[in-house]
Amino acid sequence: MFRTLTSPNPTEFAGKRAIITGGSRGIGAAIVQRLLDGGATVATTARNATDETPKAATFIQGDISTLAGVQAFTAAALNELGGVDIVVNNAAAARTHLGGISSIPDEEWLDALNLNYLSAVRVNNALLPALREAGPGSVIVNISSGAALTPVPPLAHYGAAKAALNTYGKALASELAPAGIRVTTITPGNVLTPGADVIRQNFADAMSVPLADVTAGIPLGRPGDPRDIAEAVAYLASDRAQWVTGANLIVDGGELPVI
Repeated sequence: MFRTLTSPNPTEFAGKRAIITGGSRGIGAAIVQRLLDGGATVATTARNATDETPKAATFIQGDISTLAGVQAFTAAALNELGGVDIVVNNAAAARTHLGGISSIPDEEWLDALNLNYLSAVRVNNALLPALREAGPGSVIVNISSGAALTPVPPLAHYGAAKAALNTYGKALASELAPAGIRVTTITPGNVLTPGADVIRQNFADAMSVPLADVTAGIPLGRPGDPRDIAEAVAYLASDRAQWVTGANLIVDGGELPVI
């Protein structure tokens, strides 16, 4: 069970403008709320808002799996916020193919790359002029996945896209470091979110085991809560991490292999 933390410093991100993709529910909604709690002004996007979407954020409906969708969202977000200091690329989706790699249709490989990898590339490219204008201290955080480190055939397309995101993030960090813009990656383990719950249920059904067995091997004894990832984002986006760039922070309860 996630232990409730003390209240965040409400001025930690005061004056900061954050743009977060995939912020309607799950990990994304938790990140949005955490940065709001720290005093940031936040704009976020998803195909649709949900009951989980923090009401204090500006929600911009959109589809960032296409270049045109990214351009429309980032333009609207910059118009709303007047600039950006923090970018969190969280949008992601995966569908299991229990028939293995050969059963994954070509269009789903393309969909996986567009949403789970290229959306981050396009969002960052679109926002980079504003990040440079904001100056040193601006931050990009890309949300990856344990599937990039422990690839399995039914999610090979998703894991490959996230592995590409990891490599891209490291390269971007090197390129932007002279400008004082930090780029980091977070790799979550098994986190309890609506999308991940469906995937775990698919695997449990395929193996004919109880759902709880899928997360039973986590050393710290529980699956993750979206707030676990949000706290990691808050750290990496803050001045507490001012000498951290190019890093991939694994937040997994000890489950994933060392990289």
